[in-house]
Amino acid sequence: MKKIVFATNNAHKLEEIRQIIGNMFEVLSLADIGCHEDIPETAPTIEGNAEMKARYIKEHYGIDCFSDDTGLEIDALDGRPGVHSARYGGVAHDSERNIDRVLSELKDIPLERRTARFRTAITLLQDNMLYTFDGKVEGRILTERHGTGGFGYDSIFQPIEGDGRTFAQMSGEEKNAISHRGRATAKLVAFLLTQHH
Repeated sequence: MKKIVFATNNAHKLEEIRQIIGNMFEVLSLADIGCHEDIPETAPTIEGNAEMKARYIKEHYGIDCFSDDTGLEIDALDGRPGVHSARYGGVAHDSERNIDRVLSELKDIPLERRTARFRTAITLLQDNMLYTFDGKVEGRILTERHGTGGFGYDSIFQPIEGDGRTFAQMSGEEKNAISHRGRATAKLVAFLLTQHH
């Protein structure tokens, strides 16, 4: 089976991606290739961050890989947290603090004005060519957490295409079917398949 490196140390993301493409590719994590450093993510856009991570791995490890960056864009907050989604609460990858900050900033905003979207950009660096795949899902931010699955902002994000549940209330399969990362990954997979047949 062909190996491909997913430039992440996020176990949740890795598991999600493996669920989506696991039978076609062996998806390796950064830990699997011995990369334990914190890769810089200082670009002003999610696409830029995804590209930074992919280029870093290629430069330092010489391996083709793909990486992603995801942002939650809330209309009432002028698109924030956006590219800062992972660190919005002030600490990297502290989901509870991130959610607390979003909920407090939205506390006076009525539900119908709490529209938001998740956007994922996946960058694939292969044979020194760069490809970007994107996915997004529209929804809104609820006033409190619902559900214990998922990660990040999943417990307060209610996708429009669902049945009223948050991402955190869905199974992995249900979420992947409509999620931003599911959509971007589907484009990545379709592209990889055209090259390997």
